[in-house]
Amino acid sequence: MVQQIILLPQAEQDLEGAFDWYETQSPGLGREFLRNVEACFSLIKRNPQIYGTVYKTFRRALVRRFPFSIFYEQENNSLIIYAVFHYSQNPVKWIKRLRVA
Repeated sequence: MVQQIILLPQAEQDLEGAFDWYETQSPGLGREFLRNVEACFSLIKRNPQIYGTVYKTFRRALVRRFPFSIFYEQENNSLIIYAVFHYSQNPVKWIKRLRVA
């Protein structure tokens, strides 16, 4: 079982940007977005293999109600979150980020 979640700085920036955007659209929507992301993190933490591999050892989870994907990798007892991307972003962007990891 995964003991900890490590949110890399780039993934944290992804979340902050999405939160800010949703809050400007409707107050409270950013918080709702973060609650859905946290629920997704909890699901992944309980069962890291639930989502399929999309690139090498990296997996992609889908955030409920919001068009975002979470790209992660399990390393021993840790879950490393590399990116939280909107579906409309160019896939090359997340592949490049994962290649650097």
